[in-house]
Amino acid sequence: MWGNAVRPLRTLVLVLVVAATGLLSGGAAGGATTTTAMLDAASGLLPDGRQVSGRPLAAPQTAPPAALPALYPGPAVPQAAPAPAPAVAPQPVAKPKPKPIGLAAGTPCRANASACVDLSANRAWLISNGKIQYGPVPISHGRKGFRTPPGTFRVSYKAADHVSSVYDAEMPYSVFFNGGIAFHEGSVKVLSHGCVHLSGKAARNFFGSLSRGEIVQVVR
Repeated sequence: MWGNAVRPLRTLVLVLVVAATGLLSGGAAGGATTTTAMLDAASGLLPDGRQVSGRPLAAPQTAPPAALPALYPGPAVPQAAPAPAPAVAPQPVAKPKPKPIGLAAGTPCRANASACVDLSANRAWLISNGKIQYGPVPISHGRKGFRTPPGTFRVSYKAADHVSSVYDAEMPYSVFFNGGIAFHEGSVKVLSHGCVHLSGKAARNFFGSLSRGEIVQVVR
C-alpha cells in the first residue's frame, strides 16, 4: 500500500529536481523545454502528443504545402494566325438567252421588221407590232448583174423627189435601206438596177410609214 503511494511521489520529486536544475544551468527557456520533455515522458506522451504505449503511433497530420507562385512565367507561346479563307472565284452570271423572234403572220419575215420583201414571190409588206399593216403589194427588183441582196437592213435616208445621179433617172418617194438601194416608185414590170420598184400608191405608203432606223428584211 505504501509502495503504491510512494511511486507518484518519486516522480513528482524527480520532475521538480530536473526543473530546478534546468532553471539554474540553461535559463528559463531551456528549463521549460526540459521540464516539458520530462513531463511528457512521465505521462507517456511524446513531444508531438503521441502515446508511448504499445499502440501504433499515428502519423502526424500535416497540411499539404501551398503551391508556390511561379517566379518566372516563362516565354509567351505565340499564337498561330488563323489560316486565311480560300479565295472563291466569282461565278459568272449566265445571261438569259434572248427569246427567238417569230415570223410576222402571213409573211416570210421576222415580227420585229417594219418592211418585208420576198424576192422569190415579188411581194412586199409593211409590218407593225408583228402584224401586217399593209400589203402584200407587187414589186420588181434587180436584174442580172444588179441583183437585190437579201439580208436585214435599216432605213438610212428618205427623199420624196430623189433623182439618181448614176442613171440620171427619177426615183420618187425613195426610202434607202442598203447603200444606194431603195424602195421607190417605178414600173413593177421592169427589172431595176437593184432597187425595189413599187406602184405609185404603194411607194407613197412605204415612204409615209417607214422612218429612219427601222428594220427592212429582204428574203429570197
